Amino acid sequence: MTIVYLLAVLAVLVPLLVVPVLASRWMSAVATGRTAERFRIALAGLTAAFGRVGAAVVVLLAGCAAVVAVCWPVGEAISRLEPHVDHRVFDYVHAHRVGFWEDVNLFISPIGDRYPLKWVTVVAAIGFAIAWRRRRWWIPLVAMPLQFVVEQYTQTILAKVVDRGHPPTDLGTYPSGGCGRVLMTFGTILVLAALTWRLPRRVLIGLVTALAVLASVEGYTRIYAEKHWLTDVFGGWFFGTLLTGVMVLAVLVADGRVRRPAAPAPTTTTDDDRMLTGT
Repeated sequence: MTIVYLLAVLAVLVPLLVVPVLASRWMSAVATGRTAERFRIALAGLTAAFGRVGAAVVVLLAGCAAVVAVCWPVGEAISRLEPHVDHRVFDYVHAHRVGFWEDVNLFISPIGDRYPLKWVTVVAAIGFAIAWRRRRWWIPLVAMPLQFVVEQYTQTILAKVVDRGHPPTDLGTYPSGGCGRVLMTFGTILVLAALTWRLPRRVLIGLVTALAVLASVEGYTRIYAEKHWLTDVFGGWFFGTLLTGVMVLAVLVADGRVRRPAAPAPTTTTDDDRMLTGT
């Protein structure tokens, strides 16, 4: 029984300790990396060709297709672990369930359900549209409901093509929609907040870490409440992270935040330089 509680602690501590380091390095890579610079050039060209909205649509559609293309073989691969990993974890949890801890998990787990996140989506859409009333107010009004729909149908497509089944106690399958929805909904809210207010770097890293902790705890509760196999949850984290990245990028493109890197200033050769080089 101690292992069940230990895993609950790790579900909080691991993202709390690991994510700030990864987020800090990721921000640095985006700011200075050559790959990120080439990506910005490509997106700037896409925006020049199709406009901000058209480019954002292309990014979203292509990104969703890429997420399906990546997560499909991942789902097929982890399905092979079901008899050796998922069944053993399920049997262990089922044998060590405790009434009060079960109640706690059943209380927390619905945060990733569609119904409560519908209200979060509606409130966030209206709130950010009001906050953006002097700029492109329609972006949050479109982005929030769109992220909800995109997550639902992309997850449904993966569930159909992988078709791995579900635990005997619930209909949850690959990838975990609860984990994906938590990441997608609150990840979109996070990027809209970052575009609304000038948040310091430390605050942004703290918010990303809080989101990771929330998704991690959601995954733990889905396993303890016997709604998903263990590998469904890992698949949901992977799927949700990729799809959230696509949505965030689409919002940034629609808001005109992805620009072509500034060209380096041309160097001029002075008379003194010519004298030193002998030219």
